[in-house]
Amino acid sequence: MTQTVELPLWLFVLIVLFAAVTLASHFLFPSVRWFFRRRLERAVARLNKRLQRPIQPFKLAGRHDMIQRLIYDPQVSKAVQQHALQEGLPDAVASELARRYAREIAPSFSTVAYFSIAIRLARMLSNAFYHVRLSYEDKAALDSIDPDATVIYVMNHRSNMDYVLLTYLAADHSALSYAVGEWARVWPLSRLIRAMGAYFIRRKSGSDLYRQVLASYVRHATEAGVTQAMFPEGGLSLTGKLGRPKLGLLKYIVDAADPQGRDVVFVPVALNYDRVLEDTVLTAAAKDTERRFRARIGVITRWTLKQLWRRVVGRYKRFGIASVRYATPISLQVFRAAHERDLTTDLARELMQRIGAAIPFVPLPAACRLIQQEGEMTEDDLKARLLEISGESFGPDAGEAIDDAINQLVERRILSRANGNLRPSGERAELLAYYASASEPAPQNGDFASAETVSATAGS
Repeated sequence: MTQTVELPLWLFVLIVLFAAVTLASHFLFPSVRWFFRRRLERAVARLNKRLQRPIQPFKLAGRHDMIQRLIYDPQVSKAVQQHALQEGLPDAVASELARRYAREIAPSFSTVAYFSIAIRLARMLSNAFYHVRLSYEDKAALDSIDPDATVIYVMNHRSNMDYVLLTYLAADHSALSYAVGEWARVWPLSRLIRAMGAYFIRRKSGSDLYRQVLASYVRHATEAGVTQAMFPEGGLSLTGKLGRPKLGLLKYIVDAADPQGRDVVFVPVALNYDRVLEDTVLTAAAKDTERRFRARIGVITRWTLKQLWRRVVGRYKRFGIASVRYATPISLQVFRAAHERDLTTDLARELMQRIGAAIPFVPLPAACRLIQQEGEMTEDDLKARLLEISGESFGPDAGEAIDDAINQLVERRILSRANGNLRPSGERAELLAYYASASEPAPQNGDFASAETVSATAGS
C-alpha cells in the first residue's frame, strides 16, 4: 500500500484532470448553480412585485424540462403512435421526431435577457426611430382584467417593429411570449429570441405530429397563465390593409382554455406608422407571384450604416409617428356563452373588427388616402383636412406632426409639391397606395375569415 508507483507525466495529468472534473461536477457546480438559482429566484420575486402580471413558473422552467413535458404529454404520445403507424416507422423514430419538434418550438426564457437587454434595446430603438404614442379605447376595462387570467395580446402586423414597440410599451405589465416564424430561426438571432421567451412555429406544416406538439406547448402555456402575443394575420401586410386571420394558433388557445377554469382575455392592439421601415420590400413582394419578401442581410446592413452616418453628420430625422392603441378586451368565458357554435371563427372576426376599428390616426397614411381619393390639393387644404380628421388625438403637436408627414412624402417622391399644391408624383405609386390602404376603415361585415383558414402560422 505504501509502495511508489511510477506513471508517465501525461497519464498523471490526465488523472488529475478527470479528478478535477469529477470534483467540480459533483460538488462545486451544484453549489454554484444553487447559489445563482437562489439569487435568480430573489430577483424574479422583486421583479414580480412591480409587474402587473407576474412571470409564471412555467415560463421560468428550464428548456430541457419543458421539452420533456411536451414529448411525454398524453396527446403527443398518442400522436407519436399514430404517426409511427401511418408512416410505417418504429415508435422510437417517431418519438425522436416529436422530440426534435419540441426542441424547435420550446423557448429558453431568461429574465436577464428580457428585462436587462431586450426592454432597454426596445426602448432605445422605438424612441430612436419614432415619436411613440400610446392610447386606450377603454383603459378601465384593461385595468380590471382578472389578475389570474391568461392575457393574449392580438395585433395587426405592419412591421417587424411591432415586436419591438409592444415589448417596450408592455414592459410594466409582463414579459410577453411571442409566436415567431421561420425568419427568426437563424443563429445567433434564434438564441436571443428564445431567451426573450418567444416560441418558434412553422408557417405551414402538413404533419399532424408537429401540430400536436405545438398544440401541447400552447395548451401548457395557456393553462399556466403565460402572457402571450400573436399576429392573427400570420405575416406582414404587403398591401397596408388589414388581412384575413389564420385560425390555427387561435384555435389552440381556445381549445386549451377550460370553461370552468382560468379565463383567457384577448386584448386587441392596433398599430399604425407614418413610415413602415420595410415598405419598399413589402410593396415589391406584393407584385411577386409568390408574395414573399426576402430581406437580405446586405440591404439591412447598408440601411443601418446609412442611418448611423446621418446621425453622425447631424442629418438624422425620426420616421414620424408610431401609434399604438389598445382596444376593448374580450373575455373568452363571456364570449363563449354567446358563440358556442363556431367559437374560433366568430372570435377571430370580432378581434379583427376591434383591431380595425381601433387603428389609430397618423398623418402620413391619412394624407395619402386624401390625395388618392381627391387628387391634387393645396397644401393648406390638406393640412386643414388632416387637422379635422385628427380631432384632439394629437393636441397642440398636431400641426408639427402633419408638416413632418407631408415633408416626408415629398422627400421620398411619393408626392410632389409645386406652387403650394400637392399631387401624386407618379414615381412611387405603389407606396402611395400602400399607405392609403393603411388608413382605410375596417370592413363592417366581418368578412375577414372563413372556418377553413386553419393553419399554424406566425408573424413574418
